Amino acid sequence: MSVYVIADIKVTDPSWIPEYAAAVHDIVHKHGGKYLSRSANVKTLEGKPLDTTLIAILQFPNEEAVKAFATDPAYAPYGKMRQEGSESRFQLIDDTDAAGTIPYLRKG
Repeated sequence: MSVYVIADIKVTDPSWIPEYAAAVHDIVHKHGGKYLSRSANVKTLEGKPLDTTLIAILQFPNEEAVKAFATDPAYAPYGKMRQEGSESRFQLIDDTDAAGTIPYLRKG
């Protein structure tokens, strides 16, 4: 079962981004994850816009892999840089359908 991390970020100090972007991809990959998107091209299509300036969507094989990534000592300094230079919200979702009507997704 795949799981996804949606990182919703409002950058307050962009100085952390180049080092973070250069290093964290390899740490994500080490834990079986991959980026599906990491973009500052954020457009609100409906509803009140948030202060989001960057969204990343990552796929991992399971929740344990996400936890291993998040607690990896190699990630700690980069996580701290991101937290100090942004307001971040990371959300974890699985690959289920809450309504159970999409045939290629498991009922959630």
